[in-house]
Amino acid sequence: MIRYSLVCDKGHTFESWFQSSKASDGQLRRGLIACPVCDSTKVSKAIMAPAIASSSRKKPESSGQQPVALLSEKEQETRKLLKALHEHVKKNAEHVGEKFPKLARQMHYEEIPARSIYGEAKPDEVRELLEEGIDVAPLPPLPEKGN
Repeated sequence: MIRYSLVCDKGHTFESWFQSSKASDGQLRRGLIACPVCDSTKVSKAIMAPAIASSSRKKPESSGQQPVALLSEKEQETRKLLKALHEHVKKNAEHVGEKFPKLARQMHYEEIPARSIYGEAKPDEVRELLEEGIDVAPLPPLPEKGN
């Protein structure tokens, strides 16, 4: 997994995890990534400082302190909306795990009754579903707790 900082055409920045660099490039090129603030799909990778491991790196002191940030009202509202979306999906849909692509396809072709489901799919599986006209959407990750 790889984490990228992303930016939309309106200047909103956010982060997302991808299976690989190739997967992120493909999803960005096909417009599968949307800004959590304005829903723009004109998203690109933002410049990001690399995390470099070093044996001389100082260990954090055990003072119990953590990095913190003061979020704007708009960012706080976006986080609330993401949390509400996750809660809605968990309440109203069945988690099917890795069976998601197979079941979504079976429902689309009316082989089994349609119902709301969510689960996991590899980027190539998502691409194949979309190419078949099966309307699936990524569920944006929840912001880290405490941020």
